Amino acid sequence: MTKRIEKHGLQVDKILVDFIEGNALEGTGVNPGVFWAGLSDLAHDLGPKNRALLAERVEMQGKIDAWHRAHKAGGDTRDAYFGFLREIGYLLPEGNDFQIDTTNVDPEIAKTPGPQLVVPVTNARFALNAANARWGSLYDGFYGTDVMGSAAPKGAYDRGRGARVVARARVFLDETFPISGASHADVRRYHVHDGALLVDDLPLSDPSQFIGYQGHPKAPSALILRNNGLHVELVFDRTHPIGSRDQAGLADVVLESALSAIMDCEDSVACVDAEDKVGAYANWLGLMKGDLEETFEKGGQMMTRRLSADRVYIAPEGGEVSLKGRALLWVRNVGHLMTNPAILDRDGAEIGEGLMDALCTVMIAMHDLKRESGNSVHGSVYVVKPKMHGPAEVAFSDEIFAKVEDILGLPRNTVKIGIMDEERRTSANLKSCIRAAKSRVAFINTGFLDRTGDEIHTSMEAGPFSRKDFIKLKGWIGAYENLNVDIGLECGLQGRAQIGKGMWAMPDLMAAMLEQKVDHPKSGANCAWVPSPTAATLHALHYHKIDVLKVQDQIKAKGRRANVQTLLEIPLAKYAQWSPEQIQREVENNAQGILGYVVRWIDQGVGCSKVPDINDVGLMEDRATCRISSQALANWLHHGVVSEDQVRAAMEKMATVVDRQNEGDNLYRKMAPGFDTIAYKAACELVFKGRNQPSGYTEPVLHARRLELKASVA
Repeated sequence: MTKRIEKHGLQVDKILVDFIEGNALEGTGVNPGVFWAGLSDLAHDLGPKNRALLAERVEMQGKIDAWHRAHKAGGDTRDAYFGFLREIGYLLPEGNDFQIDTTNVDPEIAKTPGPQLVVPVTNARFALNAANARWGSLYDGFYGTDVMGSAAPKGAYDRGRGARVVARARVFLDETFPISGASHADVRRYHVHDGALLVDDLPLSDPSQFIGYQGHPKAPSALILRNNGLHVELVFDRTHPIGSRDQAGLADVVLESALSAIMDCEDSVACVDAEDKVGAYANWLGLMKGDLEETFEKGGQMMTRRLSADRVYIAPEGGEVSLKGRALLWVRNVGHLMTNPAILDRDGAEIGEGLMDALCTVMIAMHDLKRESGNSVHGSVYVVKPKMHGPAEVAFSDEIFAKVEDILGLPRNTVKIGIMDEERRTSANLKSCIRAAKSRVAFINTGFLDRTGDEIHTSMEAGPFSRKDFIKLKGWIGAYENLNVDIGLECGLQGRAQIGKGMWAMPDLMAAMLEQKVDHPKSGANCAWVPSPTAATLHALHYHKIDVLKVQDQIKAKGRRANVQTLLEIPLAKYAQWSPEQIQREVENNAQGILGYVVRWIDQGVGCSKVPDINDVGLMEDRATCRISSQALANWLHHGVVSEDQVRAAMEKMATVVDRQNEGDNLYRKMAPGFDTIAYKAACELVFKGRNQPSGYTEPVLHARRLELKASVA
């Protein structure tokens, strides 16, 4: 039985009370009574408004469903459709032009384009790895991935591959930091003379790229260079296995990589009760206090990981140059939908989890605000707010954080928010959404996965959708990605905020990422998500190659590249042209993806992981990918593309595949041949009850089934 303690009309799980009062509040200057009274006010004053906004989603969805059912006879209904969306308030007028006026935004967000990591905050090792991914070895990135044309060799160091890595890194240096009349491949000595960097005896083509050094100027141990706002460190060590064989003693090329990282309390975690929430909050507290550490075994040895220190260099003319050693950290709260049993209101109902996250994560971030050298140098707290539907919900988030600031005694707009442009009603009204938080917004980001899931659910009654890979080829996705950048620039985000793009989901396929993800900086986005520190280092190469700020200037000069009409085109299919084999393959692909993800979520509480797909290719899966797959199958079932028997047969067949893929996991519980585990039932429920899930989200089913599993083993 959960032990609860009354706090100002709230019934709070003792686990959470002990953490807040025994750990989190100490050092913030916030009195426990003030905190709990403030949380009670949040829950009881804003809870009803939260529920009303969710009811509006349901009401609007019902009207859209009815409209599609009434217009299935065909004919040109495009104008009628847009008229209908305006009539019900789904599509709103853009309003007058404006510029955001967000202030005190740190340079990693406002000024410098670069990669962004997203990690589950519940995993301390991953969280530390992401925070420390501000700097990464290019040599390691090349050697340890498939970028060199083949997988990294196992066993002893391959000197031939190492030589090719060094040569490729020298090409990067030639392209990024050219020398007047020479190549980095031929250089024998780097040294500093009269405040200038000389390579042999030649200057850089652009001497201003030299920022500082470590060691003796005649034989530096490190040089720091800068291009497009990003730093590159050349490390010299003639005793190092690589530096000893290098004519210049160059032992490594280290790139400034993940400028920012999102510590995720939402899609990539499985937090269903007070115990789970405290696990997330405790790691966030360690990051904000700077004392988080994790001890683990790697390669047969125990290691302890801590936050990296800042990096200090000698400036060319003397004095110090200090560069941050860690990524600038955001925290992603949950959206407006979910509640959590950690806290009950005065009526015995669970309070909104987003309200709890807002006060708890910002209060914890106050520890950073009191540090001289911590996360934010400008005294800001950065919160990503996901899954908002339209400007009223963004305005509600602004109201929440204003109330949080008042409770905690923080200046107005201390909290900066990131608007995830991942729901259809938000992308159709993006300008109005930004306006609703124009003094807080420091980030907008496209999320193709959730956006696709919401597209399917919103237009469920319109007809059968295309297969997943073909949805990406439809016109709406290009309009969506372009408008996000165009509108962000129109609203003044350049130089003040991040305009981001989504995740590269295949962490083992870095050669493909290096080839394809350059499109994100080319699109005018000044950050994009990557799945690992190594991916961040490799993606940083794109920001050296592309001057994103110049691209943004060109986009602003030309104007919008797309329109809302194209954005709202529904990617329906002409499925009569498909063969039975094509249909079966798509059904099995979706079933396998759902099962592979859900079984770890339910049984092990793993909210995000590299899950083998149907072809045994590891893909980063979270609730957004599961949302697409479950909604896609629900859509096909609803429109008779497939039968319930077909889908059930595919689920059972793929359960055996997922069992095989997890044979090496001692914690894994097989689904076949009984097909009666809680995880298997959850996966089926996501499909067969998918039409009835709010906005097609997976959270209600997953949370209920995870709680059921935890209760069964308690």
